Amino acid sequence: MGRPREFDEADVLAAAGEIFWAKGYEATSTRDLTAGTGLTPSSLYGAFGDKRGIYLKALDQYLGRTLRERIARIEGSETSIAAIQAFFTEMVERSLGDPQHRGCMMVNTAIEATTADPELQRIIADETVQIERFFRRTVAAGQAAGEIATDQPADDLARHLLSVLLGLRVLARVRPDADLLTGLARSAVAMLGAGRRGA
Repeated sequence: MGRPREFDEADVLAAAGEIFWAKGYEATSTRDLTAGTGLTPSSLYGAFGDKRGIYLKALDQYLGRTLRERIARIEGSETSIAAIQAFFTEMVERSLGDPQHRGCMMVNTAIEATTADPELQRIIADETVQIERFFRRTVAAGQAAGEIATDQPADDLARHLLSVLLGLRVLARVRPDADLLTGLARSAVAMLGAGRRGA
């Protein structure tokens, strides 16, 4: 039998994720990962296979602790408008609260991914679909309740909210300005036309 692992996998992935998030996949070296996790290369790759394996697991953990957790917590706990507003407010606060201005690890991965890695592109595309579905469910519920205007389809509004979210997280890397980011979030919510019914 092999020796039992003497480290916590979640802690190691969190540490690796911080490095990948700051530097990107390609720019992160084995030396970076060993320095950041405190593991030797043999322990690191013995546990996770290779750099790609570490990255994918770290990305999945990041998404579980951020986007997925936020959606599960917010959805259904407030009115539709309030839920969407809370979602964007948290994203702005998270962006402005990061002194390294790293943006979003998922969005950074989307920008870095190429057609040479269709699996990674699919993983990120699937995640954006989940966000879009959250927006669509929330918008549709708001339209049914009379909170959100019905002059535009829920699908279109959900996709617009997704595009604002992704743009906000990209801008947060290079223009982490509170007025800019809060303005984007505010206009996205205002576009829903609270209290205005379609004809």
